[in-house]
Amino acid sequence: MPTRLRGNLLFSPSNTGPLIEERQVVTIHDITPLEHPEWLNPRFAKWYQFLIPRLVHKARQIIAVSNFTKSRICEVTSAQPDKVVVIYNGVDERFRPKSSEEIARTKDAFGISNFRYILTVATIEPRKNLQRLLEAWDAWHVNLPQDIWLVIAGAKGKDLVFRDAVFNRLPPKVCMIGHVSDEHLPALYSGALAFIYVSLYEGFGLPPLEAMACGTPVLTSNVTSLPEVVGDAAFTVNPYDIDAIAEGIKRLVEDDNLRKELSQKGLARAKLFSWERTAEVTWSVLKEAANL
Repeated sequence: MPTRLRGNLLFSPSNTGPLIEERQVVTIHDITPLEHPEWLNPRFAKWYQFLIPRLVHKARQIIAVSNFTKSRICEVTSAQPDKVVVIYNGVDERFRPKSSEEIARTKDAFGISNFRYILTVATIEPRKNLQRLLEAWDAWHVNLPQDIWLVIAGAKGKDLVFRDAVFNRLPPKVCMIGHVSDEHLPALYSGALAFIYVSLYEGFGLPPLEAMACGTPVLTSNVTSLPEVVGDAAFTVNPYDIDAIAEGIKRLVEDDNLRKELSQKGLARAKLFSWERTAEVTWSVLKEAANL
């Protein structure tokens, strides 16, 4: 790749880039391999432990997708703060409240038409904290209305990247529907009673934002970048506290007014994040870096 640049600037948008090339801007979405290698394939983690610190110091400019990610980059790699610019991700315009007809078709497609559901969307890997979510669900589902299920959408993480997420067992009223395409995802969000995302570590965290854009009330973690993204438009809990997760589920199911409030706040919050704005600011950074 460096041989093809011919003096031009290289934009590396996803955590990696050629170490030989100084004339580049790199987007770093998170530094999980440096902070939590235990969640990853050891070979994958070791490579990025080698690469990221060197890339941060070599590149002309670093883009971080949140202030949390910027702070961790600067602390862990000793990068100068003025070298790291924060540019938030956006939410695709496809994510908006869908009609009852489209929701019904999507529920039929996944065989979840006979009950109301709380949704989580996550890769099946350790960082997403699904084991604690399942334990919280196991503790509280008997106290919830009988027609409410937990639906988990997401495929198993790639072995090349992630360690396995091992579940002891699936509690009652849990449905795992696997990977969901973008075609069906907005309606799946829209049809949910609430959305839960109790991840342990996120550089940004798109799923809660997508759920909010669809008008779905959100319960998420109070750690890493997630409070920065959702603001006051979501109910946040300690993702390491199973009782707190269970209590959050109970609150969202039982409190109609809370769900309505979070739905309204979420719709407004999601409008602050657009890919057009992300692209505009990124282009400004690239032009500036090209002239350094």
